[in-house]
Amino acid sequence: MLSSVVIVGGGTSGWMTASYLRAALGESVNVTVIESKRIKTIGVGEATFSTVRHFFDYLGLSENDWMPKCNATYKLGIRFENWRAKGHYFYHPFERLRVVDGFPLTEWWLNKKPSDRFDQDVFLMSEICDTMRSPRYLDGTLFEQDFVEHGGSMDPERSTLSEQATQFPYAYQFDASLLADFLTEYATTRGARHIEDDVVEVVRDERGWISHLKTREHGELAGDLFVDCTGFAGLLLNKTLGEPFVSYQNTLPNDSAVALRVPHDAERTRLRPCTTATAQEAGWIWTIPLFERIGTGYVYASDYTTPEEAERTLREFVGPQAADVEANHIRMRIGRSRHSWVNNCVAIGLSSGFVEPLESTGIFFIQQGIEELVKHFPDAKWDPKLRDSYNRVVANTMDGVREFLVLHYRTAARNDNAYWRDAKTRELPDGLAARLEAWQSKLPTEETVFPHYHGFEPYSYHAMLLGLGGLDVKPAPVLAHMDDSRAAQEIQRLKDQARDIAKRLPSQYEYLAQMH
Repeated sequence: MLSSVVIVGGGTSGWMTASYLRAALGESVNVTVIESKRIKTIGVGEATFSTVRHFFDYLGLSENDWMPKCNATYKLGIRFENWRAKGHYFYHPFERLRVVDGFPLTEWWLNKKPSDRFDQDVFLMSEICDTMRSPRYLDGTLFEQDFVEHGGSMDPERSTLSEQATQFPYAYQFDASLLADFLTEYATTRGARHIEDDVVEVVRDERGWISHLKTREHGELAGDLFVDCTGFAGLLLNKTLGEPFVSYQNTLPNDSAVALRVPHDAERTRLRPCTTATAQEAGWIWTIPLFERIGTGYVYASDYTTPEEAERTLREFVGPQAADVEANHIRMRIGRSRHSWVNNCVAIGLSSGFVEPLESTGIFFIQQGIEELVKHFPDAKWDPKLRDSYNRVVANTMDGVREFLVLHYRTAARNDNAYWRDAKTRELPDGLAARLEAWQSKLPTEETVFPHYHGFEPYSYHAMLLGLGGLDVKPAPVLAHMDDSRAAQEIQRLKDQARDIAKRLPSQYEYLAQMH
């Protein structure tokens, strides 16, 4: 039986891991986090998936417990600007599609195209985002949709990603460094040991497994299972154990970012309940409205622009508010470790893999890695089948997200410079070319998207293909023979419902100000 876990590296991944292990395993396993005071958290992963609610529920935390302390806001989806043409935008929301006579509304919309805004015709969230509403009324209840929170119970229930039977309508945006601080207190008050020190040597035994760490001030630190949360450095998994890194650069060229933390007056500027991804000459700019500041950054490919040009572009995009704000330049390692679990070491977070922040998957990868570690937690026999299963699940998820992100660039109609033209001819991941061809004749289904769990459902593919506009997709031919009156009525009903709900919901600022 394993009795001790040593997590090397703090930040979001380290403290999410420590908190979850304490919540899942209780006092049966000792958890120690060792983090350097000299290494700063990157802190750009401030937007999340809707599935992150499982993490907070598992820890027994309500939104009132943690959101005010982390500058958190609601995220109902992603707003894509200028990916099709300058001035054009559309939403990719957290919302499954309504179905009429066996076909999703997107198929019916393609058949008749009642307007030029597919997202307003088939999703409630578009109106709520446009009007900057909160997803909750002032009494805390969710707006009207199919999801029933906590199964109707008043208390959070423990659940994991695999139990996402219905679509939760929103995710969160938060200050990653503040969340790490909050979870540090959460984990340590529940028994996790916190050591601030530098690891100067990782010692291996005769099998090649990690036996202990040598630290600068605390001497030797032994453990049974070591978790590598050292970010892009990959101190344990890559540098010590020599696990190779599988690069995604041939299909996803963005390898750098420059970020700013911009102060703002949320009451005056209002808080749009979504992340915005605005296409640029050599990548895209994220805009994440937090309660007390704006998180923004330019993700770009260094083959097409320089760090100096990227920073200048970002500052011009933000405007005068960015004048005195320090820029944080980041070199990203895009891809994944061949295996995230080697011997008695498991990598979680950036040391495991990263697939650029376009769809806010960084925190999602951390959460999935932690959940799967608990589900595959070994005993003293170290059954290799548990390790192999873990590696297969994690690798499939990252490969699937890679494919979904490549789709964004490949099918974006924007084609006005070398960066965007090259995106149309760049190498594709295995299988994507055939899927793209099939989707031109029939929109994606569960059977035709990437075949392994990766967090994205067919409705996400529909949103991107219809919004980006660079792939000629056609409606199912059979719809020409069917009565579309019920579909037309449903589209109108949805639009009426969206307008009605948006009128009655408070603004996001109003709701969060009350929470604060």
